[in-house]
Amino acid sequence: MIATATKTDSTIAYSPRTVLRAEIAMRCAPFSLKFYATMLQQSVGLQSIAGSAGVENHYTTQPQSELSAEGALMWLIQVGLLRREVDGQGLTDSFRLTPLGRQLVEKWQSQGGTWPAPSWLDRLKNSFNRWFRLPF
Repeated sequence: MIATATKTDSTIAYSPRTVLRAEIAMRCAPFSLKFYATMLQQSVGLQSIAGSAGVENHYTTQPQSELSAEGALMWLIQVGLLRREVDGQGLTDSFRLTPLGRQLVEKWQSQGGTWPAPSWLDRLKNSFNRWFRLPF
């Protein structure tokens, strides 16, 4: 991933391939835009995502097992959208957006708060990248 800071503002310019891969991964994940929007303000713990809590919080449309939710979150970390929260004791079970994740959420919020549903080709690309852990 190539990232460079621009001098005119504090955002990071990512390569188009990186942004496209991140957009596809974000849309294919089992999480709603509300989940990501919440992360603009605060970290979100795994316990509020997994099981019926995820549906109650409007983070998912269907209950996710803890293992399934964590697997999806780990993929979003590898893509560069999320990071694990750290406290004085070390890693926690909470997650936050990275600058790339923030850019994408803010982009979709400025476009009316919705994102296009992933196509079957998007799902295929995401599955392929996730399975083989390809950098593109």
